[in-house]
Amino acid sequence: MSTAKEVSLPISGMTCAACANKIEKGLSKMDGVQEATVNFAIEKTKVVYDPDQTNVQAFEEKVHKLGYEVVQDQQTFDISGMTCAACATKIEKRLGKMEGVSNASVNFALENVSVDYNEGQVTTGDMMDAVRKLGYALKPEATREETASDKDDEIRKKTGKFVLAAVLTLPLLWTMVAHFEFTSFLYLPDMFMDPWVQLALAAPVQFYVGATFYSGAYKALKNKSANMDVLIALGTSAAFFYSIFLGWEWYAAGQPGMADLYFEAAAVIITLVFLGKLFEVRAKGRTTQAIEKLLDLQAKMARIIRNGEEMEVSIEEVIVGDTVMVRPGEKVPVDGKIHEGHSALDESMITGESVPIDKKQGDEVIGSTINKNGLLRIEATKVGKDTALSQIVKVVEEAQGSKPDVQRIADKVSGIFVPIVVMIAIASFLVWYFLLDPGDLRSALVPLITVLVIACPCALGLATPTSIMAGTGRSAENGVLFKGGEHVENTRGVQTIVLDKTGTVTKGEPELTDVEVASDFQEATVLAAVGAVEKNSEHPLAEAMVKGIEGKGIAIDKAEDFEAIPGFGVRAVVGGDEVLVGTRKLMQTSSVTIESAGEEMAAFEKEGKTAMLIAIGGKYAGMIAVADTVKETSKAAIKRMHELGLEVAMLTGDNQQTAEAIGKQVGIDRVIAEVVPEQKAEEIQKIQEQGKKVAMVGDGINDAPALAVADIGMAIGTGTDVAIEAADITLMRGDLHSVADSIQLGTKTIRNVKQNLFLAFIYNTAAIPIAAAGLLAPWVAGAAMALSSISVVSNALRLQRLKLSR
Repeated sequence: MSTAKEVSLPISGMTCAACANKIEKGLSKMDGVQEATVNFAIEKTKVVYDPDQTNVQAFEEKVHKLGYEVVQDQQTFDISGMTCAACATKIEKRLGKMEGVSNASVNFALENVSVDYNEGQVTTGDMMDAVRKLGYALKPEATREETASDKDDEIRKKTGKFVLAAVLTLPLLWTMVAHFEFTSFLYLPDMFMDPWVQLALAAPVQFYVGATFYSGAYKALKNKSANMDVLIALGTSAAFFYSIFLGWEWYAAGQPGMADLYFEAAAVIITLVFLGKLFEVRAKGRTTQAIEKLLDLQAKMARIIRNGEEMEVSIEEVIVGDTVMVRPGEKVPVDGKIHEGHSALDESMITGESVPIDKKQGDEVIGSTINKNGLLRIEATKVGKDTALSQIVKVVEEAQGSKPDVQRIADKVSGIFVPIVVMIAIASFLVWYFLLDPGDLRSALVPLITVLVIACPCALGLATPTSIMAGTGRSAENGVLFKGGEHVENTRGVQTIVLDKTGTVTKGEPELTDVEVASDFQEATVLAAVGAVEKNSEHPLAEAMVKGIEGKGIAIDKAEDFEAIPGFGVRAVVGGDEVLVGTRKLMQTSSVTIESAGEEMAAFEKEGKTAMLIAIGGKYAGMIAVADTVKETSKAAIKRMHELGLEVAMLTGDNQQTAEAIGKQVGIDRVIAEVVPEQKAEEIQKIQEQGKKVAMVGDGINDAPALAVADIGMAIGTGTDVAIEAADITLMRGDLHSVADSIQLGTKTIRNVKQNLFLAFIYNTAAIPIAAAGLLAPWVAGAAMALSSISVVSNALRLQRLKLSR
């Protein structure tokens, strides 16, 4: 009988003691559970159980079914010692198998691992020990400054070692080139032909510069696995030690002629591979430039008022509730609300809107935006990691560290690739030694070395993460935030874009659109009277009319005896005359003859506008129309979607006539109107049942269920937090062009991933047979292997220069 185990699980979602009792009873009834107690105060449950009968995963599922959740801890670690994709796969598998770890995802390009775990079962120390035994090192994620400093040190050390290797390798390369007939004119000092001189030049390259390969190979073999280091160490060691043997033979034979050695092959391979690694380190830094650009937008200092005193502090010292002073031309340091003052703020870095936005007392402001002209006192409402900019950075980082399905396939391949290559190399050696050129060790050694060197899977490990990092970074610069690499992949194959109407296709705010005035009235007089009446109304349409009238530069009169008539309109006395603004019924009950206004009113309504009749002094004076107007960019953006081969539909709760009018105006293919919020998700499912992959775009709370159901949910970033949380992609700029941008960026990023995987796979699959056939020199293999990694990273970096078709 197995010994009972005990586990402590943090629980979220409990609101009272009854919740705790419910969970306790549910867990206690499970087979294999000997005891279950829930502490409501600290929100944890302790379970004693028989591991032969049940496990922690079963407890998590049970708690979920009861309507609560077991909280997972998450930790990101930096990893040192990885040299190729096989290393990343090995670490990921080891952590993933640890009890208490639900998920471990290694990013080879970022050199880190993100782990979801239950700290009641496993600790960060346990994880560090497990990885240390594999021959690598885990440490808590460093700050950006520390990471940048470490990266600079690494580049400096690698550059120094490369320079040393190049200086020592050049004479050896010279001796090899001098063997060719077409280079016989080159002068070659006799000393370079001496085997012991060559040994003296090659040894530091082999054992000092190449020490990292021996160290990595030892750790890998110790753990019964193989990686890139094993291939390099085996290949170059074979060439190096066989050359010592040949040199001794040459010396023992009395130095007849020129010795045929392979020191230059070993040295050139290590030098070129090291150069490739140096380029890799530099290129990896460039893939995170988008995050660095975002962080550069952040203010470093803030001027605050505490205890009546003004002081300047670092941004990290600002707390919620602080009063922050922002002078003209300065960046707003944190998210907040204007307590005093008014100004225009440049919010282009968040919204993409190039025109500064006027802000007054009570308005919210976003950290890192620029105050253009007025002095502002702001109450800090969000600081540190809670600010809008920090949240954007967090989303981009998480997307860069996540894996699309195509990466998981590549990881599986790279995990078994190295052992297969070693077997192919050994088989090549045996075929050459026993069949093709019996007994000739030299002939058999060349394909062995070349296969080992050329097959290193570095390019395979870099193919996906570098593309995802570059692509999501470029997307962030364009206001498109992917929440994960899998969502980048999901944009491919989208056939139908479903748009919410209000706030997505339209501005979400009604505007004054049309004014019709009767022949015996003047427009300015009528609008001044209407403005006077509507200024007293709290209706959203009234606010739109007043704003539109003031925008025309018309002075608004003062109204008396104001009265709102529900369902009909409003009335008031302006300048001694009764003024009515409202429906046909209001005019009829007030005995106002509206003549032919009925036809014009119907025409406005057919266009999706809300029209109101006006009467002054008992006579019909005209008509005013208000509408939620279409965003200036909607029509052009929808045209772009069509050019990308997408069907565009609009889903709205508005009436069919208004929706059709809006749809026709912007070129939408299909209008689904008069849909209540709870039916929106059902409409998405109906489209999916037709076999179409659907992306839903919305901005309101009522869009959240539809965003969650769609294959891809896109939330307009200017919308509600609930919609943004439910979506897979956030469009920060509130512009439908961002929808087309996201499809373009996602498609091009995944295309780039596939190009990289093709480059990596075709390179290895094509090069191995050529190397096994003895048609490649070992040093050429080293150069080609380094070039493959550089080509993959360079191809990924093209995404940072990607231009979108607008």
